[in-house]
Amino acid sequence: MSGHSHFSTIKHKKAIEDEKRGKIFSKLARMISVVAKEGQDPEMNPKLRQALDEAKKLNMPKENVERAIKKGAGGTGEENLEEVVYEAFGPDNIAFIIEGITDNKNRTLGEIKQILNHNNGKLASEGSVKWMFGKKGVIAVSNEEQAMNIEQLELIAIEAGAEDIYWYQEEKILDIYTTPENLEKVKKNLKDKGIKIESASLDWVAKDFIEAGEKEKKTAQKLFEQLDGSEAVQKIYSNLRV
Repeated sequence: MSGHSHFSTIKHKKAIEDEKRGKIFSKLARMISVVAKEGQDPEMNPKLRQALDEAKKLNMPKENVERAIKKGAGGTGEENLEEVVYEAFGPDNIAFIIEGITDNKNRTLGEIKQILNHNNGKLASEGSVKWMFGKKGVIAVSNEEQAMNIEQLELIAIEAGAEDIYWYQEEKILDIYTTPENLEKVKKNLKDKGIKIESASLDWVAKDFIEAGEKEKKTAQKLFEQLDGSEAVQKIYSNLRV
């Protein structure tokens, strides 16, 4: 498997840039509010547990987290947040799945259309992109935080139940893939073996990947970054080989 999304590498970088934390906290708060609608107990709500783990990793203030949970549980009279998913094609026919959370679907749809149009992209009809992807559990591990070499880490990942693995060499990040139902089990197995986890989530992973040159990758990255600039956009997936 060759990297579930070109945006993964951008995501890992953004997670450690202090000047970006305000925007990240805002997006995380939206995610926490939405998943908290399914239950406020993280032990009974895996989506909330994953969101809280990410908030903890990024040192999101406790009061921000508590306010987001309260909002999701109906404790405040603020805007109604909804999840949205867009399918699109970008430059060089690269396929995209864009996940977001918004309080105004029409406004967000218009914003996404505008970003795509300005970057040689277009929205696709429902189902015309998703069939190219599959839902997988994805656990990100930083090799720099482990007291072991790459070969040892790969072996532990396989022993923990990994379905597949992929290295982002420049960032020294290992993505460990699982079936959706085994995500929490593999995550626990890794923690039991002393592995420090960067993030764990259910993501869309392309079944096949498009090859692209450096020029095309730069064009695609510009699109990724402009989409990420939208407050509503949470995650971006593509079939661009990295």
